Amino acid sequence: MRAAQQESPPESTEGIRRLYSTDLANETEFLAARARSLGSARANAALAALDLKVRSYSVLSLACSGMQPSQRELAEFLALDPSQIVALVDQLERRGAVVRMADPRDRRSNIIAATDAGHRLFTEAARLVDSASNESLKTLTPGERDQLRNLLRRIALPPED
Repeated sequence: MRAAQQESPPESTEGIRRLYSTDLANETEFLAARARSLGSARANAALAALDLKVRSYSVLSLACSGMQPSQRELAEFLALDPSQIVALVDQLERRGAVVRMADPRDRRSNIIAATDAGHRLFTEAARLVDSASNESLKTLTPGERDQLRNLLRRIALPPED
């Protein structure tokens, strides 16, 4: 009796493009997750020059917004565990980019504010992220980019009922 031979996967010069026709490649959640992963990787590569990653950039961006977010608000808005926010704020604080201040709305809580150095870092980082975003979205027209942004806002930031 012959031993069963394992079949080798078919060789393709197209690489993963052959998987584009699978059912998975048409699932909205998969496509959103893949687009996010590719975009984050591109932005992380760009931000590496500033020793930042997308998550720390996000915290810095919100600290520079003038909205004086609390650590709790940062965690909720960025959909991160509060302990992750603490680590990100600690990292930015060590760099002199942000400071923690008592929240006048709730003295038990801290707000995160950007320093002058943080604003300068953010300006440079935002330029890099914008460039990475343009590369990620290069196949879309300006109108399609606006449409995509608006659709994502409706999903990620739904209006209150």
